[in-house]
Order: sequence, then C-alpha cells, then structure tokens
Amino acid sequence: MAQFPITLNRFIIEKQAAHPAATGEFSVLLSQIGLVGKMIAQDLRRAGLINILGSTGATNVQGEVVKKLDEIANDTFVKVFKYSRIVCALASEELEKPLLVPENWPHGKYILLFDPLDGSSNTDVNMPLGAIFSVLRSEKKDGLPSDTELLCKGVDQVAAGYVLYGSSTMLVFTVGQGVHGFTLDPGIGEYLLSHEQIRIPPRGKVYAVNEGNYHKWPAGTQRYIDHLKVPDKASGRPYSSRYSGCLVADVHRMLLSGGIYLYPGEVDKPEGKLRLLYEANPLAFVVEQAGGSASTGTTRVLDIEPKSLHQRVPLIIGSREDVAEAEEFIQGKREG
Repeated sequence: MAQFPITLNRFIIEKQAAHPAATGEFSVLLSQIGLVGKMIAQDLRRAGLINILGSTGATNVQGEVVKKLDEIANDTFVKVFKYSRIVCALASEELEKPLLVPENWPHGKYILLFDPLDGSSNTDVNMPLGAIFSVLRSEKKDGLPSDTELLCKGVDQVAAGYVLYGSSTMLVFTVGQGVHGFTLDPGIGEYLLSHEQIRIPPRGKVYAVNEGNYHKWPAGTQRYIDHLKVPDKASGRPYSSRYSGCLVADVHRMLLSGGIYLYPGEVDKPEGKLRLLYEANPLAFVVEQAGGSASTGTTRVLDIEPKSLHQRVPLIIGSREDVAEAEEFIQGKREG
C-alpha cells in the first residue's frame, strides 16, 4: 500500500511538535507563504484570459518596468501578511521603503522580505516564474523595527525559500535543517511533500548565465564561461547551457540536478544586478542547506554586511565544486 501523502500543514505541525517551546506563529507564517503561492498560481493560470498581462506603465524603485502581475503578486503578499498578526514589517522589490505593520504589534515577531514575482519578463510568453522570500526575527522588544534593523546578514535568516510557477507549482524552503520541496496538487488544493531533504550534487553538467552580457564581463568571468565550453571527458565538459530568464527556475534546476548559475558583476557595474536581501540571501541559504555554495566570486554571500535595502550583488550559486572553480577564474587564480 502506497504511503499516504504528507501535506505541508501536516509536515509543519509534526516539525513543530518536536520543539516543545514553539508557539506556533512560525508554523502559521510558512502556511501563509503557501497560501500566497496558491493565490498567485491561480492568477497566473488565468493571466491571458483576464487582462492582467503586459505592463502597468510605471517603474519601480529599481527603475524597472512594472508588469501588471508584479503589482498583483506584491499586493497579494501584502494583503495576506498585513493582517496575519505574524509579521511586524514587510519589504519587497516593488516597495521603495519597508512597510511597517503596527496592526500586528506586539504579536508579530517576524520580518518578511520578498521578491513577489521573479522573472516577470516571462509573464507575457508563458515561461517559468517564481517568488522568493526571506524570514528574519525581529529583535526589537519596545516597538516596530527601524529600517536599518532589516539589514541583516544572510546567516541571520530563520527561514528562506521560493515558490516556482512552472509545469507545476512548487514551494521549496529551509528553516536551517535541510531543504524540502512541496508540489501543489490543484485537484485538492494542497501542497504535498515531493522532495524531502534535497541534496545538490557536488558538481553538475549545466550552467545558466545571460551570455548576451559576455562583453560586459571582467576577463576572469569570460575565461570561466569559455572554459565550460571546451570538451574534456575527465571533467565532464562541455557543459550544457540552460538559461530561462527566471532566477528561481534556473536555481531550482541546479538544486535538483547540479550545475552553476551566474549573474556576475560587470566591468561598469561590479555590484551586479540581483538584490542581496530578497534574492541572493534566501537562495544562498537554501542552496547551502542542500550542500551547495553561493558566492559573489570573492565572498560568501551569507557573510555580506548589507548597507541598504535594495543593495545589489553578483551571484554565483550552485554545486560546491563548480562554484569553487568559478571563484578561481574570477579571482585570477586560474587562467584555463
């Protein structure tokens, strides 16, 4: 007889039972993340039918064009968590400043940082999309957190993960005790445990990078990508190129199958493109918990001291051996 499927709620309750001091708020937070994923997945399934494709005509704080679905996804996160009594502050790619939630004080103990719709350039062409989240614990006992208190190192995260909207909807997360993946069964409206204790292979055969930026990269990065294309049976080269335009989808591939994703710094933009607090940090936490690595090319991502909410960093993430090799090229320790 097949094992009865484990739902997200059952999984959370069982894990909570193992910690007698747990009060339940954190478990509710993870359940609410799942709810957000369901709501956004429903909008995405109907996007071409209810006139929510295309842009709003506005730009966000990053200077990027806001898609209608960007705005809808951001509003969904805010609506679900604003009255949850769980979080005291929210911050996202679409909000210039953190959104404090006095309605939840003093009950809300957590801070939620998120990218509500990763890969939004894919919205109009039915390609994969995602959402990324990072959870911090508010240490302030006498009021709501200040803006600077959201600027925590990645090692201070208490949970992180992502929702992938692809051929199926998946919720993948870590609370610092391994990485687990749940697949949404639309027939019953439940997330079911489909990937328990995910481990990323130490080396892969795939790389993902926007090679249209090749001539903007420093020489070390160029040499590394050239190196991956040179046939060599002993090291498993050449690697195959797989790039979807959705960070979540590409990192998910590496998490399950091994390989390396790069969004490196450029000669004129050494800080890179991806945001530290709600893109690089949460994905780095997930990948490291699965046995992989995440680096800027010179520094471990989770050790970076953030200076601003929307700070950008280069990101090299994936299988441990692949990331180490990329660092050697980027730091000039290896020529070929």
